[in-house]
Amino acid sequence: MEVAPRTYRRAVDKDDAKFAVAAANGGIAEVELGTLAQQKAVNQKVKDFGGMMVSDHSKANEEMKALAKSKGITLPTKIDSDEQKVKDNLSSKSGADFDKAYVDNMIEDHKNDIKEFEDATKNLKDPDLKAFAVKTLPTLKMHLEAIQKIHDTMK
Repeated sequence: MEVAPRTYRRAVDKDDAKFAVAAANGGIAEVELGTLAQQKAVNQKVKDFGGMMVSDHSKANEEMKALAKSKGITLPTKIDSDEQKVKDNLSSKSGADFDKAYVDNMIEDHKNDIKEFEDATKNLKDPDLKAFAVKTLPTLKMHLEAIQKIHDTMK
């Protein structure tokens, strides 16, 4: 009787797993805040940027979900309490106040994301997670550039 070979998942380094969880949390937040921007923004460019966040980050979230599953990493399914505070704060604003707060948050958030992903491209041990970081980094930089341009046109 032949026995099928067992496949064992190699344990992922805890820092690599931490990156995956943080990336997933940030991605979920980008989608939720982008949806909020599509609903609440008065500036069409801010609405459009929100749409790009929903589209791009939903795609990245799906990739990360599949990757994490293959590595045995459990990802969050909803935003953490810090991101929830940001969402609640933005939800309480309207009009130009919302637009300004959302744009400022996106600039700050993408600067932080870029730093995290740049660190990940250098420090992650898992080749698949590292490849995800390398692949996603240019999109994050493009997002920062886009939101910076919108910020610069707002008065």
